[in-house]
Amino acid sequence: MITVEPIFEMRGIAKSYGGVRALEDASLRVAPGRIHAVLGENGAGKSTLIKIMSGVVQADAGTMVLDGQEITFATPKAANAAGIVCIFQELSLIPDLSVADNIGLADPPRRFGLIDQRAQRRFAEAALARAGAEDIHPLALVRDLPLSRRQMVEIAKALARRPRILILDEATSALTASDVAKVFAVLKRLREEGLALIYISHRMHEIDELADDCSVFRNGRHIESYPAGTKSGNEVVELMIGREYSHVFPAKPASIPTGANMLEVRNLGWEGRLNDISFSARPGEILGLGGLDGQGQRELLLALFGVLRGVKGEVLVAGERAAIRGPRAAKSGGNPMALIPEDRKTEGLMLPMSVRDNLTLPSLGQLASFGVIDRPRETDAIRRMMALLAIKAADPEIPVGALSGGNQQKVVIAKWLMLAPRIILLNDPTRGIDVGTKQEIYQLLRKLADEGATILFYSTDYDELIGCCDRVLVMYDGAVVRELAGPEITEHALVSSAFSLESGQSQMEQASHG
Repeated sequence: MITVEPIFEMRGIAKSYGGVRALEDASLRVAPGRIHAVLGENGAGKSTLIKIMSGVVQADAGTMVLDGQEITFATPKAANAAGIVCIFQELSLIPDLSVADNIGLADPPRRFGLIDQRAQRRFAEAALARAGAEDIHPLALVRDLPLSRRQMVEIAKALARRPRILILDEATSALTASDVAKVFAVLKRLREEGLALIYISHRMHEIDELADDCSVFRNGRHIESYPAGTKSGNEVVELMIGREYSHVFPAKPASIPTGANMLEVRNLGWEGRLNDISFSARPGEILGLGGLDGQGQRELLLALFGVLRGVKGEVLVAGERAAIRGPRAAKSGGNPMALIPEDRKTEGLMLPMSVRDNLTLPSLGQLASFGVIDRPRETDAIRRMMALLAIKAADPEIPVGALSGGNQQKVVIAKWLMLAPRIILLNDPTRGIDVGTKQEIYQLLRKLADEGATILFYSTDYDELIGCCDRVLVMYDGAVVRELAGPEITEHALVSSAFSLESGQSQMEQASHG
């Protein structure tokens, strides 16, 4: 598979966190001038492997070899000095600093002992250009950038360190399609320059396009390495999950649910980002939101959940006008709403707090009597939710930040299900999680819909919209431009509508009548 001498090797690596073994006798060989994909479900050990490689944590056993010499890294700074730089799935940027400050933070250019602001700006501009992100202003505050642009800054920050080995952990999961294309071009150029690249992604089409070599991990062990393109998608997935790969999406009902609307939106607008949106959704229905990223889908979900101020139009819940003045009001009442946010790390969880505390946070009022939490009732609710979503945690008292990405996402979903919501708003809920966990979430969504929930589901993955949704509203420039239902939901229809290639006469009217 690898015909050139590896630049870096890991042999017999083991690592445990408390009683949980994250890695056991794991190995990896990486060669210069090649892109090596590391595959596996969440919890397979991939993140722990690269944390050891990049000096974030230290292995309990095993050896690492760089340029033929055994090495260890006590800190990320030591790994960076050796030319190993990692772009983690969790962004490391400081929101209140500028883009230039973040890129130059580790080693800012100095003049007379002070930071040379002009030199730092030029340094940041060069790094952004190398990452294909010239459109980002180096003096912009990171907090003012959308998630996709922050991710591009993170990539530029890593490239500014001139790595020999670059590790990317789900580095494209928050990016728009155009940004992904730019990053791919950068990675291919770096490969030609002789860099060794380690690429972790759950998007198999990205692996197909980029990877030269692949290694599969499962339950903390290295399962197999093989040349890219020598195994089918199903074969790779079976290696990852250790069982035969069944059909991804659950069966849809024979017909779209009928009856009274649970959610009705009339002429919704917000600051030019949402424009005269009208639609309805019924109990038992999964209504998708499609279109290119950034066309108002996220703002629509935030508006419905009461996060945005100054929203115009009407929202009716179960036929009654709803004055949703904030998330507290949205999750209260006889037909509560729940919002599964886009970024579980910053919007969905309190990472230092326990799994227990995160699960019960939205529903403390329901679990308390006269201001005192009913602990037996709370424990029973937690046990039920952990079982329902198959959350893998040694103990509900451990910090939620210690869980794998897939299990963290399950906690985000479970904490809102504690409220028994009748309307569930999902903002790209499977971003950056493995195929096995995705399949469990798809099954759960259909189960919730079958039990009468109304689900509004935004996804950047067309396959999810096609496989999960009963209807799809395609958005463009803050408006619904087309409604697709049943067999109309195809990739061609989604793409053409996303680019506003079809005028869709009376589409808004169709959407409003559902």
